[in-house]
Amino acid sequence: MSTEESRHVYRLHSTLELPLEDLREHIDEATYPDGVTDVEITRRNNTLILKAVAEDESVSKYTPTAQLKASVTENRVYEEDPDERRQKSFSWDEEEEEEIESELVEFAAFKGDRETVLQNSLLQYQMFLVLCGIAEAAEKGTLTAISERDGDLEATRIVEGEPRPADIEVVEGPGENASGQSGVNWRDNKFISD
Repeated sequence: MSTEESRHVYRLHSTLELPLEDLREHIDEATYPDGVTDVEITRRNNTLILKAVAEDESVSKYTPTAQLKASVTENRVYEEDPDERRQKSFSWDEEEEEEIESELVEFAAFKGDRETVLQNSLLQYQMFLVLCGIAEAAEKGTLTAISERDGDLEATRIVEGEPRPADIEVVEGPGENASGQSGVNWRDNKFISD
């Protein structure tokens, strides 16, 4: 693994959600970034882990590679939107309402910040690229991130499967004021007596 190519993910927030079946299909058909030969999917109860398989054979099998973590939930999916159906067939004369066709579908939800969704540092940037591919396949949710490649910061924003323009804005945060003149000087406060 070359250290010349510096690639990191500094900030990441995800609210992605897609059917588990669609996720498995996407992973089976995906082209992986350099350094990753495969992505193993493991399910433990309601947790799904997508782990990078390193291309570099010198990496020990005990070295934890980057992984994506998702929770698995069941959602009822309707053939037709129940609200639209009610508006179409709103009638006082209707004696019996037809049942709307539905089924329970398992969804993979990649929700949280970097440490929750993207774990371990070996191949972290490559698995971030895999996550970006998943975000483009997802119809629901948003992925925002700040990453660095070869010394340049990059902003990523994918909303409901569509890449959108994104900028990085640098602002002064709390505690970064070097002068120390902001705030209350408690030592010279006339309301505090000895």
